[in-house]
Amino acid sequence: MSGLTHFDGKGDAHMVDVSAKAETDRIATAACHISMAPETFDIISQGRAKKGDVLSVARLAGIMGAKRTPDLIPLCHPLPIAKVAVDLTLDPDLPGVRVEATVKTTGRTGVEMEALTAAGIAALTIYDMAKAVDRAMQIDGLRVVLKDGGKSGRYEAV
Repeated sequence: MSGLTHFDGKGDAHMVDVSAKAETDRIATAACHISMAPETFDIISQGRAKKGDVLSVARLAGIMGAKRTPDLIPLCHPLPIAKVAVDLTLDPDLPGVRVEATVKTTGRTGVEMEALTAAGIAALTIYDMAKAVDRAMQIDGLRVVLKDGGKSGRYEAV
């Protein structure tokens, strides 16, 4: 594994210069899940949350989060995002919601941070909308499960 790219020769943080990189199609998918009490799962799955449709709001929040990533992560490049998809799957075995976010662009750097942000913000929104009935909800497993494009090629989590 090579050195950390967000530090210069003096050890100071800097934004990586990607100007010499080729523009390529890039995609990244990140996933996580939020577990909750069975009663909370029932409220969300039956659409009975007092704040509204939890999953629809979480999906929109995830999309917005991907678009705002460079505002949140200091050294991320602003990217022309071509697509953001946030899939939320009710999982009674958790019980909870599985979150998967996919981001696409054509550019000089990848969209892993945008996918991670989208998944994390979607899960946080679920927590926010249901915390009145379940403060013990837990968000786990946030990770990149797919990255493709660019010089480093394809990565798929096992």
